[in-house]
Amino acid sequence: MFQKLDEIKKTYPTHRWVFLTLTVRNCDVVDLKETLDHMNASWQRLIQTKAFKSGIAGFLRTTEVTRGNDGAMRAHPHFHALLLVKPTYFSGKNYIKQNDWVEMWQKALRVDYLPSVNVKAVKAFSNNQLDKAICETLKYSVKPSDLALESDFGAWLQEMTRQTHKKRFIASGGVLKGVLKPEDKITQSEMLTSSETPEETDERRIAFQYAPIHKRYVYQPRFNE
Repeated sequence: MFQKLDEIKKTYPTHRWVFLTLTVRNCDVVDLKETLDHMNASWQRLIQTKAFKSGIAGFLRTTEVTRGNDGAMRAHPHFHALLLVKPTYFSGKNYIKQNDWVEMWQKALRVDYLPSVNVKAVKAFSNNQLDKAICETLKYSVKPSDLALESDFGAWLQEMTRQTHKKRFIASGGVLKGVLKPEDKITQSEMLTSSETPEETDERRIAFQYAPIHKRYVYQPRFNE
């Protein structure tokens, strides 16, 4: 995204940026796939609305899943979206207020509650704010702390991984469609570590080993020797 940023600025010098977060109610992690499917369908309904089409020129949207704070096996899926808005967005009738975003997302979700929505304008000519918005959008799909495998965390991670298998967590559209598509594929040599000898450390390493009896990979803590 940072590599393409200068090109976007030159092509759309008078456009502005808006950072949008859309949430739904927490779900059981075993229902995560169904919830994500519903959210994706709702997003498609949202971007087809007149208000969205009138003010937004393009978008970059990511999915984030964190552990819910209302139970050990609960999930909190939500969207982060970086919107490239048209020059007239903030000064004309195309401006979408906070309450309007809530109403639009509620209708798109087809739910009877008011979902939590956060929308922030990125200050014009502020590279620092834009950099932060890009990093917030593309930071991670799951918090590093939620990837812990100890005790009950392992069960949540295992089920979350199963529920999100083959799910796309990044989407783009409008004038930003395909903006993150790499020009060249990463070669196998680029993916390999530059050192063949692991560094000496007393930190625990995380490993999975396939267990035929369970027909899946199981977690096995290991220690460097």
